[in-house]
Amino acid sequence: MSSASWRHRVHPLLRRLLISFLLLPPVLLLAAFLFSPTASNPFDRSFSPEESDIWSARRVVDWKPCNWWKSAPLADSYAAALPAKTNGYIRVDCYGGLNQMRRDFCDGIGIARILNATLVLPKFEVAAYWNESSGFADVFDVDYFIQQTQGFVQVVKELPEEFASTEPFRVDCHKRKGQFDYVEAVLPALLEHRFISLTPAMSQRRDRYPLYAKAALCQGCYRALRLNKALEAKGSELFKLIPKPFLSLHLRFEPDMVAYSQCEYSGLSLASMSSIESARGDRKPWTGDAARAWRNRGKCPLTPKETAFILQSLKIPANTSIYLAAGDGLMETEGFASVYTNTHTKSSLLQTEDFLTMHGNTKAALDYYVSINSDAYVATYFGNMDKMVTAMRAVNEHHRTLVLSRRDYANFTSIGLKGVELADALWKSHREDFVMGRGTALPDCFCDSIL
Repeated sequence: MSSASWRHRVHPLLRRLLISFLLLPPVLLLAAFLFSPTASNPFDRSFSPEESDIWSARRVVDWKPCNWWKSAPLADSYAAALPAKTNGYIRVDCYGGLNQMRRDFCDGIGIARILNATLVLPKFEVAAYWNESSGFADVFDVDYFIQQTQGFVQVVKELPEEFASTEPFRVDCHKRKGQFDYVEAVLPALLEHRFISLTPAMSQRRDRYPLYAKAALCQGCYRALRLNKALEAKGSELFKLIPKPFLSLHLRFEPDMVAYSQCEYSGLSLASMSSIESARGDRKPWTGDAARAWRNRGKCPLTPKETAFILQSLKIPANTSIYLAAGDGLMETEGFASVYTNTHTKSSLLQTEDFLTMHGNTKAALDYYVSINSDAYVATYFGNMDKMVTAMRAVNEHHRTLVLSRRDYANFTSIGLKGVELADALWKSHREDFVMGRGTALPDCFCDSIL
């Protein structure tokens, strides 16, 4: 029997054994946990096993970069599959905050490979809302990106003379739905105009990409995109100022986010309520049964106070050094800082003139740098930054990563749990998520493995 066939047979068996283990009576599971060796606790080494925090739970499933791109040398089949002649040039037009633009550009790398096109460095759209005017080179190391994508996709800094002074033919894909296909919908325009710009379709499923295009996307997104030297130096400076060890927390509770969620909250300050109402526009909050169903589906952002409660339920000590990876406008921070008093932000640690003149993208890049290198990372919302950070932490084998469950918190509180009962339920559900590696890596470039 071949090794591939053996793995194919054994892997499902391991899964079945794992499921059987998780269905054991709680007493047996508790005994197994209490009498098994646990990893050292980076936050409070005086904890007993019964009091250990979430990171001491022994993981069963792990996410790692798939070997078909992580171990692929540039001279392998992916490089050989790259045709010598290009069908034209593609520029990806990116909108929004840094991590949304990065997501779109990562998709653009795969799209360029699908269409056998040469990738032009992307255009980062100027956005007053994000206090933004930074371009791609203001954030990322251009030469490193080109070097690392050799053999996966063709990339140029500058267009040939025949296109240098012309605007690309624009193809807007971002609203395309259903079985949208780039070869059918975009390739004809590329062949006709030879230089096009596009905004990727959010509904396009990456699992439909050919393997060589997925390899280009994974290589470009997770190996080739690194911060430029100036930003990396500033990120390193910030990192050194944070008391160690520390947990990086991406906390999301801004007025526009709450307004967009269509959720209502009780007990917020008048200033927070006013900011939310100003951001609502025509997007009115749900009411009655619809509001309860919406919240129980996990659609409502966690408040800072709720976040603090969940961290306490996970036995994260109150004196933990926490870096708050968050943008401007975060509301109700007192509810968190009153519990976790050793909290730091980039604004509290960096007061130099060059930091004060930084724009939205470059400031967000600092949060990204700190978060992928922190001792632990916790997110309250699995958005664009969280997907990128958790994936990069998997690449770097930093496994103390967790996304808090808004759904579990809503469902437990909806049935009346509170205090110790609520904390116990949250501990059990999040411990299972951490043990099983749920929700902390993108499946496109990562494969799960049984530990």
